[in-house]
Amino acid sequence: YYNYNIKGGYIMKRLFIVLLIVTLLMGFTACTQTEKPEEPEAPAVADETPPEDTEPEPAEKTIINFAVQADSTPALDKIVEAFNEQSQTYEVKATIMTNDSGQMHDQLLNSLSSKSGEYDVISMDVVWAGEFAAAGYLEPIDQLLMDKGWKPTDFNAGSMDSGKYKGKNYVLPYFPDLGFLYFRSDIVSVEDAAILQSGEYTFDDLIAMGEKYQGEQDTKYAFVYQSKQYEGLTCNLNEFTGNWADIEGGLNYMKQMMDKGLTPEDILNYTEGETHNALLNGEAVFARNWPYVNGMLQSGEYDVKVDQVGYAPLPKGGTVGGWILGINANSQNPDGAKEFLTFVAGPEGQKINATEGSYLPGLNALLEDNEVLASNQLLTDEGFQNALANTISRPVVPNYSEVSDQIQISAHQYLSGNSTIEDAVAGIEKALGE
Repeated sequence: YYNYNIKGGYIMKRLFIVLLIVTLLMGFTACTQTEKPEEPEAPAVADETPPEDTEPEPAEKTIINFAVQADSTPALDKIVEAFNEQSQTYEVKATIMTNDSGQMHDQLLNSLSSKSGEYDVISMDVVWAGEFAAAGYLEPIDQLLMDKGWKPTDFNAGSMDSGKYKGKNYVLPYFPDLGFLYFRSDIVSVEDAAILQSGEYTFDDLIAMGEKYQGEQDTKYAFVYQSKQYEGLTCNLNEFTGNWADIEGGLNYMKQMMDKGLTPEDILNYTEGETHNALLNGEAVFARNWPYVNGMLQSGEYDVKVDQVGYAPLPKGGTVGGWILGINANSQNPDGAKEFLTFVAGPEGQKINATEGSYLPGLNALLEDNEVLASNQLLTDEGFQNALANTISRPVVPNYSEVSDQIQISAHQYLSGNSTIEDAVAGIEKALGE
């Protein structure tokens, strides 16, 4: 029994020790398996995907103001649109002025004489350039011509001559012009049409034709032309008088047309606009006007179509006219003004003017351009070619505006029945003498 107890107690003791060791080992192991500390979150990495390309905000364009008469053809709008599309720096805005050239002259003069920069580029009648250049209102363009590699002889001679003052050039052509006769070729006989196109006829012959054809195909008038008291009257009287060779005879032809009822009753209020409306609406057999009307005919938007109209020189010659472009000497944007001026007067602008508006190109090279020739039948028409060869100028005097004003007043008073033929002739001769 003793031995058993001793042995059993020994065994129990050793079992206790073993259990204690196991317990201690388990506690140690538990202590050593503590949780690992949480690793700090990695900083967010920027998205390395490149952003989508974005168009930079376009720089605001500098406005160039263009003072110009209204255009009844699409040409002006097309020119402005084309320039604005190709220019990264400038945007042209056209300020549309009156088609009454006398009023437009005064508007421009008021602005330019105050040294205003409201207009950067201005369109001018050929007879204004000398006046404006002499007053210092226009910027010379000789350096511009050199920079572009252009010579004055590259352009219409009459246009360039009108803007040359004291040896300096001040203008480039917008479009040359001349007065000539439109006639209804679907009314006038083939024989009479041939006579008209040749230019071998007189105002007496023309009046006889007017009496012959008035009323055919629902026409109301034989003749329409510009007879309001404005610059157009000076141009027409220049043509009726044969460049002032027969002032009394010219006035009498105009009065005779009125007295015979061959013209509208309000012919003394007619400008270019009323004249072209009467032709295009089918109201007149004969109309004296400028080349721009052919552009309106070619649009096909009017009662009278282009194939119903012929062209002829006037009996004693057509007045040379046209519009030219200059830069305001007080422009705040001279570089932009030069850029636009060269665009309009250069190949692209002149081609738009010729093809879209049927204006005569002021850049001589375009007179041989097939596209221009194909788009403007005037340039290849026999009657118009004869008109080009038979032109006359307006009075070449330093104070042209005053001279023209006096001519208009004297002529209009007579035609309206408010003065005698003698007084009218004396007033015109006095103006021309001055």
